[in-house]
Amino acid sequence: MQEIIAIDKFHKARYLFFKWRHSLALVNKIALALGMACLTGLAAQVKISLPWTPVPISGQTLAVLLAGVLLGRWWGGISQAIYVILGVAGLPWLAGFSGGVGAFLGPTGGYLLGFILAALFLGYFTDRYIKARNFLPMLGLMLFADFILIHIPGLLQLGLWSYLVKGTGLTLRNLLWMGTVPFIIGDLFKIITAAGLARAVTPREAYNGEVDAKRADE
Repeated sequence: MQEIIAIDKFHKARYLFFKWRHSLALVNKIALALGMACLTGLAAQVKISLPWTPVPISGQTLAVLLAGVLLGRWWGGISQAIYVILGVAGLPWLAGFSGGVGAFLGPTGGYLLGFILAALFLGYFTDRYIKARNFLPMLGLMLFADFILIHIPGLLQLGLWSYLVKGTGLTLRNLLWMGTVPFIIGDLFKIITAAGLARAVTPREAYNGEVDAKRADE
């Protein structure tokens, strides 16, 4: 009986949190977005450099995926825009305590742009569709957000940087080996973890006028 009561309290708490963050005043939403940007900056310091590529393994992808889920439509993306803009402005909270314009124009700048796109994408589906909050749909959305919305801009800029700065035109195989292949296992782990957390913390009830609210109740 106590376990049932605890579960009910948890379900109510997660619904109230998402309802609360949806109805916050603008200044409070900005504060939440800044907090999520700080969490991304903290995760970015988990960095492992690889000898054959300028793109490091880092922990920030997990924070990016959760930003869209926790902050929802627009504000997940805004949190990542804050992270990128302040990093470009010189705040040393990009991967490996780096910052400045060079970080955005360098080989990893495309991934930073992808962070914003991925968080916007996931925030939209989290707020608009109740069924998107289940594990398998969220897993699919996060796979798309990571390997398409983050990696494609990342690869494009990595290839351009290699051509303009290093004077080396990369083949598609070499580009993938430098910018995607080494990160597949780690990204899959982060995606599965983020999808599981999203399933646990998001409510099954409508808080935002979701388009599938009636069907979810059937």
